[in-house]
Amino acid sequence: MSASNAASVQKDLAAFARLNRVSDYLRFFKTGPGEYGEGDEFIGVRVPDSREVAKAHKDLPLSEIQKLLDSKIHEERFVGLAILIYRFKKAQHPKSVDLHLQKEIFDFYLKNLYAQRVNNWDLIDSTAPYLGYYLLGKPGTTKLLNQLAASESLWERRAAVMFTFAFIREFELDDTLRLCKKLLNDPHDLMHKACGWMLRELGKQDLGALREFLAANVNKMPRTMLRYAIEKMSERERKEWLKR
Repeated sequence: MSASNAASVQKDLAAFARLNRVSDYLRFFKTGPGEYGEGDEFIGVRVPDSREVAKAHKDLPLSEIQKLLDSKIHEERFVGLAILIYRFKKAQHPKSVDLHLQKEIFDFYLKNLYAQRVNNWDLIDSTAPYLGYYLLGKPGTTKLLNQLAASESLWERRAAVMFTFAFIREFELDDTLRLCKKLLNDPHDLMHKACGWMLRELGKQDLGALREFLAANVNKMPRTMLRYAIEKMSERERKEWLKR
């Protein structure tokens, strides 16, 4: 079998393209004028099929992944990022830990995030929760998260919060709480949803910490954020918070 390259990935992905799905994707990912995904292009590939292509090319070099991330086609960027996560997980494996490769992959991702190539919620949400493990315990993590959370870019702000999903899984909750408080007044609904989601996940680890956050901030929280945060609580408790 010949070595994978970006062109072979694009060819395999194109085999799953269905033009009859494209209009639905354009609406779902808000690609109209003034919407958050304005101008994005789709070829109608389902996520399971995209992941199948990524798995078949999981050893694709970073230089070829970059070609996919430079593409105007959303599914090609998605596959490039899915391959990146495969490579990151391999570099994390206890039997083959590669700290140098982890750093290289994280820096590569950050460069593309800053370049607005990781530029929709599905691209962020399928990558940042895994790459966040790289930041655990690293010097400069708080500074980086603060910079991302203060960015004018919606996707950088969302990545900041979603990176902390990895922290939550390791019972490190402070960064999530700090960022969600910082972003209470964020103007975008996608940030309300991301913060609420992470608060909900945090509550699974420490319900007391979630209740404490809500008690201090419930009157300032966007309703979407609040509804996401309390989703796993009892109906009685949800009603109590919503009354505040």
